[in-house]
Amino acid sequence: MIEVLSQNVDVPALDWVKVERWIVEVARRHERRTGALTYIFCDDTRILQVNKEFLNHDYFTDIITFDDTTGRLIRGDIFISLDTVASNAVAVGSSYDDELLRVIIHGILHLCGINDKGPGEREIMEAHENDALRLWYQQFC
Repeated sequence: MIEVLSQNVDVPALDWVKVERWIVEVARRHERRTGALTYIFCDDTRILQVNKEFLNHDYFTDIITFDDTTGRLIRGDIFISLDTVASNAVAVGSSYDDELLRVIIHGILHLCGINDKGPGEREIMEAHENDALRLWYQQFC
C-alpha cells in the first residue's frame, strides 16, 4: 500500500510498518480508507523542480501532495524535502523526527480533505496534525 522512494537523499530511518499502520488509523479516524500511497523523499533542489514544473511555484516547500483520491479511498504521491523538514524543525524548535512525522501525516490529512490555505484552515490542520502525533506516540512509537 505504501511505497517509499528517495531522490538525492536517503530514505528516513523509520519503522515503515508502524508508520503504515499509523497512516491507516489516521485515515480511518477521518472516515477514509488507504489505497496506493507513494512517499518520495528528496532534497530542496528536487522539490523546487517539482514545485515549478507541476504547480508553477518558484519557492521551496516541505511537502507537495498530488491527490488521486476517489471517494473515501485516499491515494496519492507525496514529495517531502528532507532539507526543508530539517530547517523547519530548527525554526519551530522541534526535533527533526517530530517535524518529519508531522509532515508525513500532513500529506495524509490533505488526502483526507483537510486544507490549510484559507482563513482559519491552518489552525484546523495543526489541530489534526497534533491529534495524529499524539496517536503516534501513544500507540505506535
